[in-house]
Amino acid sequence: MLLNEVYFWTDTVKDWKHLLKQDKYKQTIIDSWKLLKERNLINIYGFVIMPNHLHVIWEMLSKNGKEIPHASFNKFTGAYIINDLKENHKAVLPYFKVEEKERGYRVWQRDPLAILMDFKNKLEQKLNYLHHNPLHERWNLSEKPELYPWSSARFYETGVDDFGFLTHYLERFG
Repeated sequence: MLLNEVYFWTDTVKDWKHLLKQDKYKQTIIDSWKLLKERNLINIYGFVIMPNHLHVIWEMLSKNGKEIPHASFNKFTGAYIINDLKENHKAVLPYFKVEEKERGYRVWQRDPLAILMDFKNKLEQKLNYLHHNPLHERWNLSEKPELYPWSSARFYETGVDDFGFLTHYLERFG
């Protein structure tokens, strides 16, 4: 992903495991985004956190040291979750074991999907898609987008940013 471009980004848990069912892991994702926003490294225009993946529409504003903020996000959240599994869920840990030179465990699948949001209507389509993801018959996590607590749908419905890091897409795409 390039700096100062907006992307629809999908990050998937390794082997599509439903690891993100636990609210503490969803909160870790929120905390990571909040920290990156406080450091003025990202803008987030919309998101949803599902049981085994997440979608976010975001913009990388500046590098976090030598890396692009999405790499920092994956490292931080992955390390936190692996440490929590080691301490509290030892039986689940083997599902995330990998034979890689640089790590022994992996939370996120390699090569997340990144689609450039170069047109306003393209962004609006993706925003609608991610907000309706929890309503899909496969998930049935909510009856209305704005009632699902782990997405930006309520922000777009009410104007209230419960997370403290959202930017309305019209500020960027007018």
